Amino acid sequence: MKENKNLGINTICTHIGEVKDEQFKGAISPIYMSTSYEFDNVDVKRYPRYFNTPNQEMLCKKIAALEKTENALIFGSGMAAVSTTLLAFLHKGDHIVLQQTLYGGTYNFVVEEFDKFGIEYSFTKDLSIASFQKEIKENTKVLYIETPSNPLLTITDMKAVSKLATKKGIVTMIDNTFASPINQTPVDFGIDIMLHSATKYMGGHSDVLAGAVAASNEHIEIIWNVAKNLGGSLSDFMVWILERSLKTMNLRVKRQSKNALKMAKYLAQNTNVSRVYYPGLKGHPNYKLAKKQMKNFGGMLSFELNDSINAMDFMNALELIKPSMSLAGIESTMLSPTQTSHALLTPEERENQGIKDGLIRFSVGIEETKDLIADIEQALSSLQ
Repeated sequence: MKENKNLGINTICTHIGEVKDEQFKGAISPIYMSTSYEFDNVDVKRYPRYFNTPNQEMLCKKIAALEKTENALIFGSGMAAVSTTLLAFLHKGDHIVLQQTLYGGTYNFVVEEFDKFGIEYSFTKDLSIASFQKEIKENTKVLYIETPSNPLLTITDMKAVSKLATKKGIVTMIDNTFASPINQTPVDFGIDIMLHSATKYMGGHSDVLAGAVAASNEHIEIIWNVAKNLGGSLSDFMVWILERSLKTMNLRVKRQSKNALKMAKYLAQNTNVSRVYYPGLKGHPNYKLAKKQMKNFGGMLSFELNDSINAMDFMNALELIKPSMSLAGIESTMLSPTQTSHALLTPEERENQGIKDGLIRFSVGIEETKDLIADIEQALSSLQ
């Protein structure tokens, strides 16, 4: 299937990037588990650390098709994708501007590692384009954003960031994990490089640890030249599992997004809840921007209970919704960002990002929303 520009999203998920079973004509991709391939008289010298085994190569085609880019790479984790990509474009004496609200792992990598490499960094004071503009220096090489952000679901204006970066000759990167390619394609707004924790919506079943980056051939070549030295490749079995999972991503994410909107509306009117963070609510400060940038508003939301209710006691009282780390599985989960995704940040750093100790992040699954509501109701009632 050489041309995929006119294919529907479900068709891309299902068919692009398949490894053809030429021997037995099986309906699904075979797994090539070999770590050693012939090197003489071959078109491609394949080696797992070079990200080009048959399964790796074809999976990258599927991810690139989903993100509407020329190419892609897959990694052993989301942070492997993030760290490798950042180090590919930043060198000693360079500077990066990152948005204020950011995944804790990315924030921690920057503040703990960049000084060792002589890389300068700044965080914006807010998400306004003026704040990005203010932090740019003569040696700024990258603008890094995350929208929707983890865990407060803030929305960044991708087109405005891209326009600013283009004027300055700066590369733009986005963590597109929370939205997934199903809900937004940042390349349509001028963003250069898309990053994912493929563990989340791409995997979707809480059984894959992987990362992905999608970009132009030119940018992927720059990233690959660093990636082959850092060695963050993914095993072919995990590649096969991830390709299988991507086949149903559109179906899963659309249902999760629909459910999340219903749950956000329910929580917003619940008298036991003091605040809900979800860009699909009209009361969200970035609702209009989210509606402009996103096809749906995603399956993630966060909320705060009234001060009289202990967040951990509430989560431990749940019977259907799992108090569990990570996100984006088909099952609904809740967690405390303070104790998980942002645990490595100091209390002051979390406060600067607006992350309170009682904040609960809710990854909405594919269950019936009436059952999720009933579980929340019984948990709240048990604490009265």
